[in-house]
Parts: sequence; C-alpha cells; structure tokens
Amino acid sequence: MTTRQRLFAGAHLRALRDRRGVRQIDMAHALGISASYLSQLENGERNLTPALADALRATFPLDWPDLAPAEGDGMVDALRDALADPQLPGGHPGETVERLVRQFPGFAASFIQLHSLHTQTRLRLDMLDETIGTSLAAGGRLPWEEVRDWFHNANNYVDALDCAAEALAADIAGADPSPRVQSMQAWLRANGVTIAWTSGGPMRQFDAERRHLELDSNQPIESGRFQLAYQVAALALSQQIAAIVDAAALQSDAARHLLTIGLGNYAAGALLMPYERFRVAARELRHDVDRLRLQFHTSFEQCCHRLSTLQRPRARGIPVYFCRVDMAGNVTKRHSATRLQFGRFGGACPLWIVHEAVAIPDRIHVQLAQMPDGIQYVSIAKGLVKPSNSYFRPPRRYAVTLGCEATHAAEFIYADGLNLASADSVAQIGASCRICPRDTCDQRAFPPSDKAIDVDPARREPVPYRIVG
Repeated sequence: MTTRQRLFAGAHLRALRDRRGVRQIDMAHALGISASYLSQLENGERNLTPALADALRATFPLDWPDLAPAEGDGMVDALRDALADPQLPGGHPGETVERLVRQFPGFAASFIQLHSLHTQTRLRLDMLDETIGTSLAAGGRLPWEEVRDWFHNANNYVDALDCAAEALAADIAGADPSPRVQSMQAWLRANGVTIAWTSGGPMRQFDAERRHLELDSNQPIESGRFQLAYQVAALALSQQIAAIVDAAALQSDAARHLLTIGLGNYAAGALLMPYERFRVAARELRHDVDRLRLQFHTSFEQCCHRLSTLQRPRARGIPVYFCRVDMAGNVTKRHSATRLQFGRFGGACPLWIVHEAVAIPDRIHVQLAQMPDGIQYVSIAKGLVKPSNSYFRPPRRYAVTLGCEATHAAEFIYADGLNLASADSVAQIGASCRICPRDTCDQRAFPPSDKAIDVDPARREPVPYRIVG
C-alpha cells in the first residue's frame, strides 16, 4: 500500500496570488476556506489536502501545474486523467482517486492500462475509417502525413529546439520583444551571408555554397520577416534540427526533408515569438491575437499557430486547437492540445464557423460549439487573403481557427460576448461526417460509416435518409 505524498505549495500559492493581483481574503473565498487557513498554507504550515487540491485545480486550471510537485504521483495523476474521459461519468474527488490508488494499486494500474488501450484503439479505428473512406491503401501514409503525425505525437512542442530558439532570440533581439529585421540581417551578415531583396522571385532562396540569401520584396512584411527568421534559425540551429530528424522514425527521404522544413518553420516561429515572453503576453492580453501580433510584429496566422505550441512542462499556455482550411474545405494545417481531434482526411464539419470565415474574410467570427462527446469549445475563425501580385493569378484564400475548451473561457477574450449558460447558443458540430454519431444533423454530406440508413421514398427531409442502428 502506498502512502499519500504531502504537498506543500506555499511559495507557489503566494506567487499565484501576486501574479493575479488577488487579495488573500478573495482567494480564500474562491477556494472555500478561511483567510487564516490560506495564510498557513502560504507560510508552509499546512499542506494541501486532496479536496483543496481539487478546488485549486478547478479554480486555476492553467496554474495548477506550477503548484503540483514536479515529480508528482504518477499513478494518481494517470488515474485522474483516465477518469476524466468525457465518455465516463464524472465527479470523482481527488481524495477518492488517491484512496483507490493507495488501497487498490493493482486495480488502478489495470484501469489506467485499459483506458490507454481503449484510447489507442479508438484513434486507430478513426484513422482506419478515414483511410478507407478516402480510398487510400490501408495503413499507408504519404510523406506529409508522416510529418503531420510526428508533430502530433510530439504535442506540437519540440523542447530542445524551442529553448535554443528562445536563447537565440535573446541574443539577437536584446530588450525588444521580438528580433527586428535589421537585427536578423546583421546576424546573417556577421555569419558571412549576403542578402538581396528582389522583386518577383521565390519567397526565400538560399545558395549554401555562395552563402547568399534572396528574399522576395513583394511578399507581405510579416511573411518576409518570417522567411528571414527561418534562415537565421536554419543556420544557427542546424545541428539540433539534424539530430531531431535523424532520430525520427520516418519512412522516406521526402518525409525527412519535409520534417526538416517543418522544424525550420517551428524554430522561426519560436525565434520571432520567444516562448516565455510570448506566453506571458498571451496571458496578460487574454489571448487577443490582434494585440499579440502587433506586439511581436507577426501575422494573425503566425500568432495562432504559436499559441498552439505553448506546451512546455510547468510553463504551459492555455490548451488550444489551431487549424487552417482552404476554399474547398480541406484542412491543410491542424493541431490540438485540447480533447478536440480533427478528422485525419477530408473536410471539416460544415457547421463549424471556419467555413463562414473563408467566405467573409478579414473579420473575426466567434462560435460556442459542442462536440458529440459533450465538451464545449469557444472558437474564433478569420478568413485571410494572400495577394498573388498579378491579375492573372487568383489570390490565396483560406481561414484559420483557434479555440479552447469552454472551461478556459475566462482566459479567452473572445468568449466575453457569448452567453455560455444558454443551451440554444451552442452549435452542435462534429469532427467529420464519416465518424460523427449525430443522427439529426441537417447538413450531413454522408452517413456515419458504422451505421445503416433507412430510405423512405414517400418521405422527404433535409437529409434523404434516416440513420438507424
């Protein structure tokens, strides 16, 4: 039988209160304890009880990792996560979870393993279903799918590269929030690279033998700045990037080259938006993307993408999902640090706000939506247009979307105008029609793969069949 680890978090509690600007009596009220009890906790005279840990986790979900011990109690945390599965009935107090682990460690370990196997099986079935549905060879993955899955399995966070880019940004930017164009050009020239801004060529082209970099002067300033950051990161962090690619279990040279580019893009974003500076700014601005992009001189899409990478242990940002959708509804970029998972292939749910954003660009659309598992999300979407600089080449049109679970709405400025308590304001969406279980949706493209349909020629509804089974 294991013994419960006593948790003292006085310094972290006091730091949390100072950071939030909360009085001791107000924080005590929020936690349901007396001010004197909170004072004893902050002074290290009392340890956190399981019930109080539950209250802290519920009241300050983003700050809880900083309060919990770094080593943690692995089995307790794993069992708590397994029991939090939205498909299971909730309401398991922390004390109950700890008692289960102490008194029945074998059962707890078996339950955790069973839940892990269930989750893996569910994901594999979704992947297989989508693969069959798009007529791809069973189990086969194209190079860009391999790389997409690699980033997904890394939780879209590459610690060694992110930390190295953050240190590089500090050297180049100094006191500035983000490296300036002049500073990055000076760094490149100091490292023997000549630079030319020319009109009409590739966005970026680097001749390694001549150490000459050419950049298209016609591209938007944010894009040109990103390409400049890519080249700085590719040269300064080449050894780190090569080591990560060598260690990746990829099947083809094409996939390895794509991962190299993907890691270069990741490092460029981390250089322009250094982790801790960006994370602190995001929390202070409550994830107002427009204010963030102005502060770090980046584009709307670059900021949204960077927010999805804030997964550093004990310094995490708000868990968000991010994706990009083109005019045809194809999801061309996607990552989720939330429980929402996108369909691997094909288009996204037509009821998702991102499709409206493609049609009406340069406006932020906000939606409160619920997935079939019952979890609600606050989402924003914005349509973007990238110019082609020629009448004969249509501009690139797409939309990006960013969202968080509704439990984090207080940290997400876009939720301020939503009525989170109204069931009528919630859009019922799914991942994709092929794996969505909803049988009353009026905008289905086709029925779910695992259910039969009933067609009645004498009856017509918005969808010409009824889902049964």
